[in-house]
Amino acid sequence: MNDNTDVLVVGAGYLGQTVAQLSGASGAKVYATTRSKNRFATLADNGFQPIRFDWTDQATYRNLPLRQLSAAARVLVAVSYDRNSRLGRDESQVGGLRNLLGVLPTDVRLCYISTTGVYHQTDGRWVDETSPTHPNRLGGRVHLRAEGLLHALRPASPWTVLRLAGIYGPGRVPRAADVVAGRPIASPESGYLNLIHVRDAARAVLAAWQTMADPPHNVSVGMQSRLYVVGDNAPVIRGDFYREIARQCGAPPPRFVAPAADAPVRMRSDSNKRVWNRKLRRELLPGLEFPDYRCGLADVLQAPIE
Repeated sequence: MNDNTDVLVVGAGYLGQTVAQLSGASGAKVYATTRSKNRFATLADNGFQPIRFDWTDQATYRNLPLRQLSAAARVLVAVSYDRNSRLGRDESQVGGLRNLLGVLPTDVRLCYISTTGVYHQTDGRWVDETSPTHPNRLGGRVHLRAEGLLHALRPASPWTVLRLAGIYGPGRVPRAADVVAGRPIASPESGYLNLIHVRDAARAVLAAWQTMADPPHNVSVGMQSRLYVVGDNAPVIRGDFYREIARQCGAPPPRFVAPAADAPVRMRSDSNKRVWNRKLRRELLPGLEFPDYRCGLADVLQAPIE
């Protein structure tokens, strides 16, 4: 069924803009929020209805097109934390979501973007929607609290949580330029990367919205049934990922050096697990456009690397 109900993208970043593009191509009217003046103009140039919006600032809520949204409109919440914000991560991310839920109609189909960073496992084991979550990093803990807020405040409304693996795609392949230039990679060579191409991540959002529209949809269900981990079919050892970039670009094999003790990549690598996407493939996306990092990189690396 072609679903062309209105779309509101709250947080039109890398993923949000891709969702907006796919939604607009299907005939939907797309509203997209941003804090950035430059991105505002880009969104308008792409045919979307841009909205200057900061979900922590009550004054900007008058800009949201709440009365214009059609019944059962589709809402994506993909707001990244602004590290330059005067607010802490919890106050910004959880507080902002609380503000938003206070004004959104209860019948909108809401998709919230969380992260596989909620999983704490460090021994390379497989994790899925049923696995325990005790994240050591603040970002993972904040996303878990935001997930819980949805369950507490909208127990009988249609919403879905997508726990995304690392997103890559055109213009976003971590360290690709360093690999091609032969610069050493300040990263552990071991440990698993869990990845998802941005187009497949966006397709998962659209599929989640569709699932919420197709009867029977019992919204009075437990939180776990609303969760999906979103990654491709082939978690990859970190060093093998960079070696594949080098192979496809005809560059020398990468060299690795130890990152600084407080570097984000070191902290991320402490959580070592493989996400199992069986529920995603069973219920949302039976076939990924880019099922593993090799074909995903082949798509992305066709363009020049900056």
